[in-house]
Amino acid sequence: MINAKAFSKWMLAGITAASLVACGGSEPSENTQTQAAAPAKPETIEWKMVTTWPKNFPALGTGAEALAESINAMSGGRIHVKVYAAGELVPALEAFDAVSRGTAQISHGASYYWKGKVPAAQFFTTVPFGLTAQEMNAWLSHGGGQALWEEVYAPFNVIPMASGNSGTQMGGWFNKEINSVADLDGLKMRMPGLGGEVLADAGVTVVNMPGSEMFTALQTGTIDATEFVGPYNDLAFGLYKAAKFYYYPGWQEPGSALETVVNKDAFEALPEDLQLIVRAAARQTNADILDEFMAMNNSALETLINEHGVVLKRFPDDVLAEFRASTETVMDKVAANDPMSQKVYDSMKDFKLKVMKWSDISERAIINARAGD
Repeated sequence: MINAKAFSKWMLAGITAASLVACGGSEPSENTQTQAAAPAKPETIEWKMVTTWPKNFPALGTGAEALAESINAMSGGRIHVKVYAAGELVPALEAFDAVSRGTAQISHGASYYWKGKVPAAQFFTTVPFGLTAQEMNAWLSHGGGQALWEEVYAPFNVIPMASGNSGTQMGGWFNKEINSVADLDGLKMRMPGLGGEVLADAGVTVVNMPGSEMFTALQTGTIDATEFVGPYNDLAFGLYKAAKFYYYPGWQEPGSALETVVNKDAFEALPEDLQLIVRAAARQTNADILDEFMAMNNSALETLINEHGVVLKRFPDDVLAEFRASTETVMDKVAANDPMSQKVYDSMKDFKLKVMKWSDISERAIINARAGD
């Protein structure tokens, strides 16, 4: 009778010997081990990014480039994003459509450019006398704004993400002083979006034209005033050569959010870790662009004033009051004409009323105390 323990040892020895014979009678070579350990190199996913910005335009065009570089680096090259400035692959105002139909996988721009196609989209950039940059980020992240944004864009097969903010903009460039509401009568001003509709309600003749045409129009007198962004971009655009008076505050764009739009099919085809990387890169860009504007605007403003003789002016209180009253009229009308716009505006307005109480005793209070007011 064979001892059970001895039988087990005998069987194990036999199996080991058979295994060695099957493998060539020796342990795997170093080369075999290396081949077995080396994983297959993943295929690079190629994405095209279209933008609404001129190439290398400060903070906006360069911000889009930085977003692409972040995705490339954070993914370890598993995604490669190639950036196309406005007009290089598609015109600036066709970027949303290009991502929607899959011509490009990702874009960088501002949602109010799509208001003709998606009326509610414009609320996700800015609203006159609306949320500041910090408040906008809070509404999107923790106030229900992001879910509404995704709902608005869902029919177009795209996913929106916040990816930048200009902060509070300037009120615009004027070739004459605005001392009272009466000075608005007959004024011809280029201002797009909801701000333009407010101006029209206040008696201004609003002229719509691409940003590329506004300098010449202002210089030749076709228009009396225009707005663009703020000192950092306006200096680069040379608007000080066409108008002397530079007004604040930027009531029409108190905190203008920028967006990344991703084709939904392309995004959902990514593994989860790459999806998280795209979202993280957008969030990083969201902070970086705002930081850049905050860091650069004041030095640009000093250059405009000290080197180019620009006259900095504050809108009179009665003019701002007129703009506020017109904003209420316009916003109620815009929201009433589109159920989705009404839903978004109600959410934003409710959040603003709540957050203003804290803003008043935090940011506003310390800024006033810091200034000795």
